[in-house]
Amino acid sequence: MDRKDTREAASKETSTSRQKIRVLLALALAAMLSLSMLGACQTNTTEPDPQPEPQEEVRVPVGPVTFTDDLGNEVTVEDPERVVATMGSFGKIWELAGGTLIGISDDVDTYTGYALTSKEVARVGDFTSIDLEKVISLNPDFVIMTGSSTGRAGSASQVEFKETLESSGITVAFFTVTTFQDYLRMLTTCTMITGRSDLLMTNGASVKNGIEEILSLVPQDQEKPRVLLLTTFSGGTRVQDSKTQTGSMLAFLGTKNIADENPSLLSDFSLEAIIEANPDFIFVVPMGENSEEALRSLEELTTAHPAWNQLDAVVNGNYITLTPDLFLYKPNERWAEAYFQLYNYLYT
Repeated sequence: MDRKDTREAASKETSTSRQKIRVLLALALAAMLSLSMLGACQTNTTEPDPQPEPQEEVRVPVGPVTFTDDLGNEVTVEDPERVVATMGSFGKIWELAGGTLIGISDDVDTYTGYALTSKEVARVGDFTSIDLEKVISLNPDFVIMTGSSTGRAGSASQVEFKETLESSGITVAFFTVTTFQDYLRMLTTCTMITGRSDLLMTNGASVKNGIEEILSLVPQDQEKPRVLLLTTFSGGTRVQDSKTQTGSMLAFLGTKNIADENPSLLSDFSLEAIIEANPDFIFVVPMGENSEEALRSLEELTTAHPAWNQLDAVVNGNYITLTPDLFLYKPNERWAEAYFQLYNYLYT
């Protein structure tokens, strides 16, 4: 059976899966609507106050919490009230755990990809060039930093700030988040600190359940789709393997990444090698402030090769641009949504 026949058979087999997904989404939507309308449906016996008094958040101290961060450091933090996060996604995770921020890194994704709710938050520089003096001047009692020196940061590292912060009496913890499992681990730690186990359920466990529902629908009796995953920017294009954020999701969804089969693609973007591999799907994630410019850079590169338009992925309409908000920046509480989008592209 050739690939075309396999796809046609898979299309028939996944019709039940598509129906199940629709039912699940309908049930989830109905549940959310019923919760949001519950207060509106209750009978009022008195007139509402036209100008209700704003209610202050009740903060319940949980005492000292000791944990091991992602670099193996033992960290003890006690009811932090002045928190700085030196990555936009980490700041959002802290908020999802019920915390508030006084400082945040001034990354592209901080203000375009994440809806931060903390008020009057100072900016402390891009996460690749943190202004340490600014961080210390905010008098924080807890600083959340990245332990990773890869990705857009290149060789930049925040780990070198540890000694200076601790000598100033500031507690610092390092996290490395690439996959959903990493996100859930960090969220668990943060909710331990804030004492908000309810938010671990809302923004962690329920998301995990959603992902597991989607993964249960992945066909097990058909040939695994072969995928090429690219990030593109004005200065060039890079191939990603299954160890990356989106690559990991695609692997869990039952695909074969051609970069896993041919690791040389990670350092040498070879059109000839890609054409020879002939993937079933090509996924592209634009980087930088201008997505159109990033995609134009890749288009100029690929259209110069006549065999590109003959690839199975291109011919079958499986050349797909992914949105940065879910596939470049960390999806956080939207991880299940990211998985669902990829599932739809691959199997429906």
